[in-house]
Amino acid sequence: MNSAPGHRKDSVLSETRKKIVVIGSGPIRIGQGIEFDYCSVHCVWALREAGYDAIIVNNNPETVSTDFDTSDRLFFEPLTSEDVLNILDREEPEGVIVQFGGQTAINLARPLHEMGIRIFGSSYDSIDLAEDRDRFEKVLSELGIPKPAGRAVTNAEAAVTVASEIGYPVLVRPSYVLGGRAMEIVFAEEDLRRYMQYAVDVSPKAPILVDKYVLGKEVEVDVISDGVDCLLPGIMEHIERAGVHSGDSMAVYPPQSLSQDVIDQIVDSATRLARRLEVRGLMNIQFVVDNATNTAQVLEVNPRASRTVPYLSKITGIPMVRVATHVMLGKTLKEQGYVSGLHPNTGSISVKAPVFSFAKLAKVDIGLGPEMKSTGEIMGMDTQYSKALYKAMVASGIDVPTRGSMIATLADADKQEGAGVIRQFSDFGFDVYATGGTARYLKTVGIDAIEVKKLHEGEGNIVDLIKSGKIDLLINTLSSDKRIEREGTQIRRASVEAGVPCLTSLDTAQALLLALAARRGGEDFALATVDEYLAGTVN
Repeated sequence: MNSAPGHRKDSVLSETRKKIVVIGSGPIRIGQGIEFDYCSVHCVWALREAGYDAIIVNNNPETVSTDFDTSDRLFFEPLTSEDVLNILDREEPEGVIVQFGGQTAINLARPLHEMGIRIFGSSYDSIDLAEDRDRFEKVLSELGIPKPAGRAVTNAEAAVTVASEIGYPVLVRPSYVLGGRAMEIVFAEEDLRRYMQYAVDVSPKAPILVDKYVLGKEVEVDVISDGVDCLLPGIMEHIERAGVHSGDSMAVYPPQSLSQDVIDQIVDSATRLARRLEVRGLMNIQFVVDNATNTAQVLEVNPRASRTVPYLSKITGIPMVRVATHVMLGKTLKEQGYVSGLHPNTGSISVKAPVFSFAKLAKVDIGLGPEMKSTGEIMGMDTQYSKALYKAMVASGIDVPTRGSMIATLADADKQEGAGVIRQFSDFGFDVYATGGTARYLKTVGIDAIEVKKLHEGEGNIVDLIKSGKIDLLINTLSSDKRIEREGTQIRRASVEAGVPCLTSLDTAQALLLALAARRGGEDFALATVDEYLAGTVN
């Protein structure tokens, strides 16, 4: 093999210390970025602490992992198997760590394993057991852990067959991708056939997953396992219901509405899965709590660090990457001072909110769904849920006054539930504008709504009203009717360009109401550091 050029001089490396290579996440894109760079950097620090020389392979100049003084040596090279193998041939390290570079690094596990390279932490077979749909389903069946009905398919006819068996709507997505790329909720056969043609182009070698769309609350948990003991730093409950990508969802720690029975189900399933998959290091599991049965069903498992690791590390005080790295090097959780099970709550409440860049991304529809669109996230922390929500929403750009004017345009399926949300805004003193169908429905349930023209109905329409500067909030839920959605896309874009907060989820709107209630209460909001909250010194 040809030797790849190192970024730093050979003399930087010790002649006596052993070397380990950390694979980064590559160029930042939506779904994969600073969170995994955080993980790579903290992994390097832990390796040095343990007496190893740490070598980073990454090719993004806008990250801390590629700063000249972060690692003992940096290779600024493409993250392809050929380039990485060239580097390993030159450096002859003890092995590589792939858990902290997102899906890009995990996808290199197979070629590295086939070339006999040692993978620290979870083995390649453990990784494949979680990533391969058929193998993973057998594991779930063996353990008796529930999951939404569905199967992996490779062509449109098979997809249609599976969907007809389990019933629409179905959630479809390629395997081995990150950020929910090419993920959709599909309601009819015609749309499924169209989707399959597109998805095969996106991921030609990977099977397409067709699952029953379960209506319920999504929950996320990270697990650090040493093969025997399993530490769960915390459970995060998504505020938006299933169907919105986890990276675009608001989430709260600790959970605010989960029963103890559901929490016990999550801890039990996560622990048994980690042991069965022989996880060494980090694993992320996403569940959906079925509204009908109150059971926590496994949506997916990621055998690596997730984008929630930096967030959970801050709010729990557990240095998750450091702990996981030491596990990979052979140190048990007990030896590091941790006990198996769910870590006790810290006493404070933290809300994660996504941050979007829609104003800078022309022609992008801001409607939220299974494919990730956020480009960052922030955190609100307080001792009360409503106050933490308010801090998170203001920081993420949803700064709505306690009274003003709003527009509501609801899909037919959302009108009944949405009316209750709109009524609360009206009770707060908001003037409510609504398009024809929504306005008529609101009036039938006793809500005074001012009707505004739809986009195709000429001057003085909804977009003109948004651009007028008189509107403080737009609530526009997504419709399965394509004609309605064509206008909906334009309405949402207009709100971005006019700087009007737009919510496409009723769950987010309900959270905003709770935040506004905290603000209207006139209570003081504590301005304190994360460390002060962890120390319990904030009232």
